[in-house]
Amino acid sequence: MGPVARPMGAAEAEIVLGLPDPLPADAPLAMPVQSFTEAPEPVHLPSASSGRWRRSLIMLATALLTYAGVDEMYEVLKVGGVTIIEGIVLALFAVLFAWVALSFVSGLAGFAALLRGWRDNLDLDTDGPLPAVSAKVAMLLPTYNEDPQTVLARLQATRESTDATGSGAQFDWYILSDTTDPAVWALEEKCFLALATTNTRLFYRHRPDNHARKSGNIEDWVKRFGGGYDFMVILDADSVMTGDALVRLAAAMERHPDVGLIQTLPVVVNARSLFARLQQFAGRMYGPMIAAGVAWWHGSESNYWGHNAIIRVAAFAACTGLPNLSGRKPFGGSILSHDFVEAALLRRAGWRIHMVPTLRGSYEEVPPTMLDFAARDRRWCQGNLQHAAILPAHGLHWVSRLHFLTGIGAYITAPMWLAFLVAGILISLQAQYVRPEYFPKDFSLFPVWPAQDPIRAAWVFAATMGLLIVPKLLALILVLIRRDTRLGFGGGFRAFAGLMFETLMSGLTAPVMMIFQSTAVGQIVMGQDSGWQLQHRGDGSIPFGDVARRYALPTLIGIAMATSALLVSWPLFWWMTPVVLGLVLAIPVAALTNRSTSARPALLATPEDLDPPPILARVRDIAATLPASEGEDDPLVAFRQNRPLFDLHIAGLSHHPPRARGRVDPNLALARAMVDDADYFEEIVAWLNKPEKRALMGNADLLRRVVAMPASPEHAGESH
Repeated sequence: MGPVARPMGAAEAEIVLGLPDPLPADAPLAMPVQSFTEAPEPVHLPSASSGRWRRSLIMLATALLTYAGVDEMYEVLKVGGVTIIEGIVLALFAVLFAWVALSFVSGLAGFAALLRGWRDNLDLDTDGPLPAVSAKVAMLLPTYNEDPQTVLARLQATRESTDATGSGAQFDWYILSDTTDPAVWALEEKCFLALATTNTRLFYRHRPDNHARKSGNIEDWVKRFGGGYDFMVILDADSVMTGDALVRLAAAMERHPDVGLIQTLPVVVNARSLFARLQQFAGRMYGPMIAAGVAWWHGSESNYWGHNAIIRVAAFAACTGLPNLSGRKPFGGSILSHDFVEAALLRRAGWRIHMVPTLRGSYEEVPPTMLDFAARDRRWCQGNLQHAAILPAHGLHWVSRLHFLTGIGAYITAPMWLAFLVAGILISLQAQYVRPEYFPKDFSLFPVWPAQDPIRAAWVFAATMGLLIVPKLLALILVLIRRDTRLGFGGGFRAFAGLMFETLMSGLTAPVMMIFQSTAVGQIVMGQDSGWQLQHRGDGSIPFGDVARRYALPTLIGIAMATSALLVSWPLFWWMTPVVLGLVLAIPVAALTNRSTSARPALLATPEDLDPPPILARVRDIAATLPASEGEDDPLVAFRQNRPLFDLHIAGLSHHPPRARGRVDPNLALARAMVDDADYFEEIVAWLNKPEKRALMGNADLLRRVVAMPASPEHAGESH
């Protein structure tokens, strides 16, 4: 523990003059809980849309491709009759092939749309003069135990960019903290204090009870302050947006009063590990085409991804109050993947939901390692599986239901893929070792042998690979035919080389993610809740021992699959090589992808690497000026040394709701008992653990007592 200062005296209290108010006056807005069994009357009647023929075209093309693929697979399996296991394989193949076919067709649509110069469904002008904005916009940054220095630097850079447009006066900025770590809580307030002196429209609110997680955080803000704003922009802790993008979004909402939400396409930036760089390259290369495809046929029934989107506050309040799902966790309780549900409820009430994939100036980051990605994916998996209970909700648009189905499918296809592979091995083992039933119950002069058509099987495999690879090549074509974009990737050759390397690495990591996602689905089905864990960011440094331990399961499964295939035949082994190789090499591939990379790599470079947007450099500059964690900082020491910080914290506590009588916080009770037992301030700092310290920080009277306590004799002479 570092040196402890003496309590602040009355003279020193004068420095608190001019302390910013952490919150504005309340502007309450009702947010009633919605019913999934009764649909409200729509606010806006649906208008005639070109989306019908587009959706019909997408669905018809998907159905035809799926029929062709399943029919060909049936021809593979029907030789000698279809056994029970072969029937299972055929059913699994039908679902998996339909999933791939829909993605392929959407990609084709995106390629055609961008090739023709299509913009978006709102015809949003991305290059012309900035429009004027008269609406009041709230910028909301929910945060949970994140690094305040970088999080608030991103928010400040976004604010400065918005002020530079001349419309900054229309935007207010809110830090909505659900942080539970006491040291992070105090550091958030330090960083806020450093920024608030130069920004009177910056506000900070800490929520003592973080029920319903992010959706509850936003709901709390809407109910307290939503009445004062026309629109709100939801950010993530890693979000950065330019003022140009924000002003254009606000102006588009003003021009289209029946639009409830506009979702941008965030570009991944600041990748520091090879895994993150692979995600960044893939998102930048393929993302615009894929997003344009779904935006082209989703139309006014697009989806919401929870951040980097602008929302009409009144519509959100009236339509999206989320109920708790019945039953126990993980399927019951608060809705985790709330964004899909909020978009569906807005659309149910008649509000249009749009995506604008061509708007520039929206950025985010990705987890640095596959393990961090899988941890986040585990939470998303639980949230998406919860949507099965919302699918039958009354009044939903069928495209909204499709969003739920695709979200569920993104995770259940992993165990289906695993089951498909295992069933394929079992079929081969049956053909190799199990004696055939020479004469079945139906009379036949000839025995029925388990058999498949290997030539047709090769064609089915090639067709499936084509559906996966062709969209990547089409995205590359869109890059190559546009000079600015081509140069942004370092030229045509580097773009092609990056695509080949990314395809190879994604082929190696996809089987491992299949195991992780299958495990997640199994855990959730067995009743294991994901909780609310801190998302790791940074360069992805993980000790090799931890890598070997965490990737042991995929490796063992890969060895088992390889052994089973070799017991049957070499052809089966070679057919399964793409999957087996990724699993067997899981540990070295993970160790490789965890490694740090340069900011301007020779391979996998993106336009934001070679020509960084100024706002990203500004984030780094601002972060360097903000208070940073010293590793062993104690929040109680910080309050004792820094009177403005202490007063700001006390002012924030005045906005906390009063404790309900009869409900006792055990951590606060323990903290109070220790305070009563202590003689010196240093004893409290040493005795309290994190939960007790957090409870103490949430009680103004007890915290005042602690900060005013005398120092121990060995610290009595120290001053700061």
